[in-house]
Amino acid sequence: MAEIIQERIEDRLPELEQLERIGLFSRAEIKAIIKKASDLEYRIQRRALFKEDFINYVQYEINLLELIQRRRARIGYSFKKDEIENSIVHRVQGVFRRASAKWKDDVQLWLSYVVFCKKWLCGSWPQSGKWKIAYLLKVQDSYFFEPCVFIRSAQNFIRKMELMHAEKLRKEKQEFEKAKMDVGALDYPEEILKGELARIIYKNSLSIIKDAEFHVSLLSIAQLFDFAKDLQKEIYDDLQALHTDDPLTWDYVARRELEIESQSGEEQPTTKQAKAVEVCRKEERCCAVYEEAVKTLPTEAMWKCYINFCLERFAKKTNSQFLREKRLERTMIAFRKAHELKLLLEFQYKQWIELLLHHDFIKEALEVVVAGTELFRDSVTMWQMKLQVLIDSKSPDVAALFEEAFVHLKPQVCLPLWISWAEWSEGAQSQEDTEAVFKKAILAVRGSDSVTLKNKYLDWAYRSAGYKKARAVFKSLQESRPFSVDFFRKIIQFEKEQESCKMANLREYYERALREFGSVDSDLWMDYIKEELNHPLGKPENCGQIYWRAMKMLQGESAEVFVAKHAMHQAGHL
Repeated sequence: MAEIIQERIEDRLPELEQLERIGLFSRAEIKAIIKKASDLEYRIQRRALFKEDFINYVQYEINLLELIQRRRARIGYSFKKDEIENSIVHRVQGVFRRASAKWKDDVQLWLSYVVFCKKWLCGSWPQSGKWKIAYLLKVQDSYFFEPCVFIRSAQNFIRKMELMHAEKLRKEKQEFEKAKMDVGALDYPEEILKGELARIIYKNSLSIIKDAEFHVSLLSIAQLFDFAKDLQKEIYDDLQALHTDDPLTWDYVARRELEIESQSGEEQPTTKQAKAVEVCRKEERCCAVYEEAVKTLPTEAMWKCYINFCLERFAKKTNSQFLREKRLERTMIAFRKAHELKLLLEFQYKQWIELLLHHDFIKEALEVVVAGTELFRDSVTMWQMKLQVLIDSKSPDVAALFEEAFVHLKPQVCLPLWISWAEWSEGAQSQEDTEAVFKKAILAVRGSDSVTLKNKYLDWAYRSAGYKKARAVFKSLQESRPFSVDFFRKIIQFEKEQESCKMANLREYYERALREFGSVDSDLWMDYIKEELNHPLGKPENCGQIYWRAMKMLQGESAEVFVAKHAMHQAGHL
């Protein structure tokens, strides 16, 4: 290993001698570089390799390149670049290649490699840089990016980095010009300053990524940079030319109308009313594009984009009554047109009905919900919406409609409807009617869904008729599995809220709960012990027996938790 390290350090000597000869570094600095380089070489030549060592090596070399660049600018010396920077760049590429070969799946490592090449290949060789970067990206596209699940984010990251690099160079050049320094000797190729490399990357990608989302995401990046107007226009034109059959294209083009400012010759609105009118005009232009879109592309997806836009604008806060009314009108029209064309999705019927109810358009809401239920007869959501409209309209047919819904729906999706029926009945019907609903529901709903129903039944009994009724319901259900721990804890809590809380009843409830959950719930055992200790009619002498029963039933971690809690409780009582 020592021989390899020595050989690599000797390979550096020509560039280091040049650095000292042209006055960019002192002899002491050269010695420090050699010492640091030896340490870095040792780390990446070891038998056990670590990615961090390769990253540290690369970062040191990049820092050195940047320091050389700054000192060149300071003294105005631009010669010997091939002998110095070229050598360092090739060395870093070698380190990147070794690291990328070992850690093939590290996306960030590959991206760092590409970003390094884009910056330093182009910065060092302005005449050939853009062709080399294009070639590099072509290789990376076929070898790495194409099969990579991160292709889109990875390529967008590279484009953004390129535009940021171009912006940085533009600012540097401006600063030098302000300081009246000669920038002729510095590397500021016009193609790079204009973002030409980002354009090359974009054009290279068109053969790989062929959808509207790619163009839209790239446009959002390009719009961050004022100097990239030509690139923005090119991407926008390609989007419209290549993807007229994609709803995303029309959606983007329509929403872009919001960003277009008034013509410079026009008088800018000043009053709140005038500003509201101007916003309304922009939104109308957006809707005009959407109207064209749904004619060109009459699909559910296109109408979804249009309606989403209308809903978003309607939800936007404004103090203008005029603007609110216009937005509501446009939204209602869009819903109606999509409905007439049978291109409205199920969840959009729900959105439409909720909007109608919110504005007390009960009659229209009833018409829409009837149509929606006809279209989506197996949708529990649509039946819920229909019932909600009937309830809001105080219709006498609510109970009959619940019965009708269960005819059309599969039993396994009906839990929300049973709960809605019980809640409605509690407010609108007698206790006998509500209990009849609960009893029907208990017979109809099976499995885990029945757990929720039993809890609600017990809650209703206590809330509406007190503890005696709740105990009767508990007794009727106590063998009707499955249960939740909460079911038993409710009845225990109801008992404890009574003036004459009976310890015998508490024991009955705890014993029943432990039959179901005694092997997994350590808290039940601890609470049982506490009741025996704290209740006026409790029997502390029972605690030892309860403890040993718990130790027999609890399994694994639950037993360990119980022992720890029991020990803490005993310590607190000593």
